[in-house]
Amino acid sequence: HYTATSAQLATINMNNTLNQQYEEKVRPCIDLIDSLRSLGVEQDLALPAIAVIGDQSSGKSSVLEALSGVALPRGSGGYRDKMSLELKMKRRKDGEEWYGKIKYQDHEEEIEDSADVEKKIREAQDQIAGVGVDISEELISLEIASPNVPDLTLIDLPGITRVAVNGQREDIGERIKGLIWRIIKKQETISLVVVPCNVDIATTEALRMAQEVDPDGERTLGILTKPDLVDIGTEETVVDTVHNEVINLKKGFMIVRCRGQKEIKDKVSLPEAIEKEKAFFRDHAFFHTLFKEGFATVPKLAEKLTLELVRHIELSLPRLEEQIEEKIAKTQVELERYGSGPPSDAGERLIYLIDKVTAFTQDALGLTTGDELKCGDKMNVFSALRKDFAKWKHILDKSGDKCKEVEIYEDAYRGKELPGFINYKTFEAMVKEQIKQLEEPAVKRLKDAGDSIRKAYLQLAQICFTGFPNLLKMAKNNIESIRQEKETTAEGMLRTQFKMEMIVYTQDRTYSNSLSERKQEEDEEEERRPKHHKNRSIVYYMDNRATLTELMLHLKSYYQIASQRLADQIPMVIRYQMLQELAVDLQRQMLQMLQDKDNVEVLLKEDYDIGTKRAALQSRHKRLLKARAYLMGM
Repeated sequence: HYTATSAQLATINMNNTLNQQYEEKVRPCIDLIDSLRSLGVEQDLALPAIAVIGDQSSGKSSVLEALSGVALPRGSGGYRDKMSLELKMKRRKDGEEWYGKIKYQDHEEEIEDSADVEKKIREAQDQIAGVGVDISEELISLEIASPNVPDLTLIDLPGITRVAVNGQREDIGERIKGLIWRIIKKQETISLVVVPCNVDIATTEALRMAQEVDPDGERTLGILTKPDLVDIGTEETVVDTVHNEVINLKKGFMIVRCRGQKEIKDKVSLPEAIEKEKAFFRDHAFFHTLFKEGFATVPKLAEKLTLELVRHIELSLPRLEEQIEEKIAKTQVELERYGSGPPSDAGERLIYLIDKVTAFTQDALGLTTGDELKCGDKMNVFSALRKDFAKWKHILDKSGDKCKEVEIYEDAYRGKELPGFINYKTFEAMVKEQIKQLEEPAVKRLKDAGDSIRKAYLQLAQICFTGFPNLLKMAKNNIESIRQEKETTAEGMLRTQFKMEMIVYTQDRTYSNSLSERKQEEDEEEERRPKHHKNRSIVYYMDNRATLTELMLHLKSYYQIASQRLADQIPMVIRYQMLQELAVDLQRQMLQMLQDKDNVEVLLKEDYDIGTKRAALQSRHKRLLKARAYLMGM
């Protein structure tokens, strides 16, 4: 390929432009961001970058070719603009050989000859987006090292097109603009807007998009191309534009003249084109002032871009460090939620499974005692049970108030005995009737408590076995079957308890004490009543129904004893069967499941989404740690 003369090399060599002190800052800064980008950190946060945008036929490709010294894909139908190109240029010392490397997806390849660059990029485009003219959001990375290039990295975005051609999708224009907008809207991106001199700059789509995301022009740099094609009489407007007097951009404008189609056809080399560009501006009647002021030629543009990129990187570094620390902390929290995942070694996998199942069964037992849990740290089944048992006590107390309906029962059950005699059968029948009415409410308490306990165990299983659907399903099946079994057993025990309560019995001393307490309460209440109530009470006792008050005392006394038995016994049955026995059987079943070693792989089959998410988080964590190390090394 073409070998530049010493004079030509001297023309484009940047050593005479950037002083030594500045050069020492340039490469480390740019290398840092290139390294972060190669790590994939841009998936997590925005990196400082210069993005090159322009309408189709704006001369964008020619500018990039002039900067890089290599030919890039051209052609009709937007073949050039299939995807973004990261162009990493590294200046080498004089005499060192040209070096190139292309990377995309999982492919990485060195390029031996600069003449092969265009072909390699086309191959990459076809590999990623398919043969044709479709676009892709994938990025091709091209690295070039040469004595004839500046230290600079640019992101070349597809050219903006308005009309679909040669089989392109009808929405190709909107898709390209969407891709560009997502890049240039980031505060970390400098927009390098390429505009030809021979059009109305204010009407170009590229500049309009840049102004939309950067209305103050803080991070927009304009490049005017094709100055040799301007209409006669419009030269002063071009000069005014470069002087920032037409459209104000804080980073200003530059103007360049690159190879035209005729020069490409005539095989004018890039070094020759640089020489011709210099002569064009130096000798131009209007543009020579721009040349003297340093606003013209590709070498001056390269110097300007390198300066802007380094300055932009330096300003971005403090915030970049903060963002990386924030991302690392957030990623660590997410990773803890997903766990480390099962190991690959067969022996370690069995141990991992045993540990997971053991942690679950220990927590299941912990639910029965209220101990601190390994997995479900905020679960407390006792609070729900306490509410259920409080409702049961309320039902018992409310039922005790029904003793006041004794007169109705007495009329129903009194037989041949004369008034004034206490009928034991009436007393017994009333006791049985009252206690019988408590049986179904007791069973309902069992069902409600069982439902609360079931939900707690299922929630615990969900927490302990997140990401392992087969293991979770096995645990849920065990919970459901054992719960049903224990609930049936508990219901049988409750109904047996109520059958026993149909036998009216308690220890004599216990009953006597209860009766004495009730009589004392009645006497104290009688003392507190007004006089006329007392008189009516005397009449009441002289009545044929004088026994009702005494019968009520006996009923209340016995009911107090029976209800106390039920207040304790029903919750104890529920706790014993639905908590303690359920947990013990569940532990036995789960551990027995581990005896079959063939089950290990099935049970440890991880949910695809969980595994994928964990792998992505681990990858992110790894690259962020590397990114932090790079930043600390600056």
